[in-house]
Amino acid sequence: MSSPLDGLDPTLNQPKRLAAIAMVAASTSCDFAFLREQLQISDSDLSRHMSALNHAGYVSVRKSGSGRGSTTTYSITPAGRTAYGRHRDTLTQFLAAHDPGESGG
Repeated sequence: MSSPLDGLDPTLNQPKRLAAIAMVAASTSCDFAFLREQLQISDSDLSRHMSALNHAGYVSVRKSGSGRGSTTTYSITPAGRTAYGRHRDTLTQFLAAHDPGESGG
């Protein structure tokens, strides 16, 4: 039996991960420091979420430099764009269908 929530991706259900992929999807690339500042989370928390997105194949990681001058940059992959779009569309449709202002309920 099909559920209206079947399009939700378990990897993207975590709010910080969803916010991170949304930011990466909206640009050609985002660096670690920018994401950390925008999401206002710790280095370890961001690293954990970005590792999960990378492990799922949703973002690619590029590291340049070494030591204190190193930069980690993330870009969304085609699989990530597809998963994010499906997740976002499923949420949008579900919320619209259950909006008290729209359905009166």
